[in-house]
Amino acid sequence: MIARLAGDVVERLPGAVVMDVRGVGYLVHVGPRLVGELSDGAAATLYISTQVSEDSIRLFGFGRAAERQCFELLTTMPRVGPKLSQALVDHLGLEGLAAAIDAEDTRALAAAPGVGKKTAERLVLELRGKIPVEFRAAAATADAAAEAPPKTKDHDTLVLALAQLGYRKSEIDQALAGLAARGLDGADVPTRLSHSLKILSGG
Repeated sequence: MIARLAGDVVERLPGAVVMDVRGVGYLVHVGPRLVGELSDGAAATLYISTQVSEDSIRLFGFGRAAERQCFELLTTMPRVGPKLSQALVDHLGLEGLAAAIDAEDTRALAAAPGVGKKTAERLVLELRGKIPVEFRAAAATADAAAEAPPKTKDHDTLVLALAQLGYRKSEIDQALAGLAARGLDGADVPTRLSHSLKILSGG
């Protein structure tokens, strides 16, 4: 099984890229966010989950090993295949996915392409308490590694994360006000995102 590819991106397609690794071109399925982060002709390293079915072998690529692990956890769930699993990881990210599960926020989960209300409810039911701590740690570490003034960046990151989850400005303002009322406006991004989802879901 292929678990990692390091080479050059020679073609970007809707939902996939072609990577040249020592003269061999591999078609790797990736989410829209990752497609946008990769550049034609640029060197890249992708962590691969090889999915084998009766009639095909498909490669699904991720920017971090923890994202691949999360994807493979999701694919073990009934009626949640590789396509939905990749949509959840790509759209929500590790941090957003863990926070949505913890807060039982089915609306945030249903914002991922192809994920309906019933699937979101099943995700909460099946995964509550099962998201490994290392997924949260990986997300928090990646967020902290980016360079920017901490307070401004953290505020912008939280607002952007909530917006990507489908919340309107009025709801984001409500979450920010709720964080301030709870004395959490100075907490780190993962903590504030988790509490924001709880506030918006009435918790």
